[in-house]
Amino acid sequence: MKYIGAVQAAVTRDESDGGPTAAELDAIEAEMPLIVAEVELLDVQISLLDQPVTALDGRRVRRARRKVLAARRDLVNKAVAGTDVAA
Repeated sequence: MKYIGAVQAAVTRDESDGGPTAAELDAIEAEMPLIVAEVELLDVQISLLDQPVTALDGRRVRRARRKVLAARRDLVNKAVAGTDVAA
């Protein structure tokens, strides 16, 4: 029986690749409201997969979609406010 070992350095894990950098963690933290809103929308959609949609369920879906759109809007507004736009 032959044993297969890593021949190339690219196959093994690099020690400097230990996780996200501080800048990446900050970016994730800034996007967290959008992530949470998208997860809530997904939860609502999953809960409605195997049952007929009632009026209350329709409102839940619309509310979750509006929350996602608002979080996206806020994220884009913060990104635009942080850039210098010379007109």
